[in-house]
Amino acid sequence: MGTAQPRRGNTRQRIQDVALELFSDHGYEKTSLREISEKLGVTKAALYYHFKTKEDIVLSLFEDLGRPIDELIAWGKEQPRTLETKQEIVRRYHDSLRSGEDLFRFMQENQAAVRDLTIGARFKERMFDLFDLLKEDDAEMVDQVRCLTALFAMHAGLFAMQHVAGDPEEKREAILRVATELVTAANPPGRRPA
Repeated sequence: MGTAQPRRGNTRQRIQDVALELFSDHGYEKTSLREISEKLGVTKAALYYHFKTKEDIVLSLFEDLGRPIDELIAWGKEQPRTLETKQEIVRRYHDSLRSGEDLFRFMQENQAAVRDLTIGARFKERMFDLFDLLKEDDAEMVDQVRCLTALFAMHAGLFAMQHVAGDPEEKREAILRVATELVTAANPPGRRPA
């Protein structure tokens, strides 16, 4: 489906973008700070000014990606538990994933590093917070599976759909539609909100 456009602007963002590209292309373990600084055309000292380690770079990327998700979770907790709210959560989460496509590619291709850096645990916690917002407390198991599958469909779509022929925007819209349909099926009209 393509990758997100590199962010323009400050040096910190440029470092993050280049590091993420190298981590995704060559692997986290095989990429050095020296390679990052060379690709950026800066000295290691300039890189150290912003980040002391590769781990610091990855943690900053997850912090940046996680901020809008945390804001979405907080927003969702303040909203009525209606189908419309749940559909809006899916739409907003889908939008936040689009801006983090490269980071999700990194996660997929560097699973051991993600586990070792403990960022996986925080990501999992966010997923279950979103899951709780999409399902009803008394939801049947099949409806719980639908809500969880809606989240995973959006994640899997970032990777799997890259290899499916078609317009990238059409694929994104299809992923959102499927995720929304799953949440709608799990929260049929007439069901009382918890």
